[in-house]
Amino acid sequence: MEDRMINILLVEDDEVDVMNVRRAFKKGNITNPLYVATNGLEALDMLRGEAGNLPAIPSKRRLVLLDLNMPKMGGIEFLQALRADPQLKATPVVVLTTSNEDQDRLKTYNLNVAGYLLKPVTFSTFVEVMTTLNKYWALCEMI
Repeated sequence: MEDRMINILLVEDDEVDVMNVRRAFKKGNITNPLYVATNGLEALDMLRGEAGNLPAIPSKRRLVLLDLNMPKMGGIEFLQALRADPQLKATPVVVLTTSNEDQDRLKTYNLNVAGYLLKPVTFSTFVEVMTTLNKYWALCEMI
């Protein structure tokens, strides 16, 4: 079962949203490891490894849940850097944001995101979204 675990990196600067994801994982019995970065720069460091160190997140079976509006390096800039990196460009990314702007959706799909989800307003809907997303990725054959 350990080899089927998906290493999930949540790139989110809002502490309440991070807490909601953790609560949704617990309520939905999602046991995949969850790593948190508060901006795109921190996320890239965690994926690449800092100053020659090993990456903080195992390099196999990764999934990024990405917010778009963050300080230092936002979601779009993170996606551009991720896709430009030969070692990281195949990493699957699902956008999880409050932005319902068509231009954001188009930009992210042009950067090969696996999905674009709007953050639900209610916690019960959020749990349902996280559980469904987890089931979907568990069914996918990830490298």
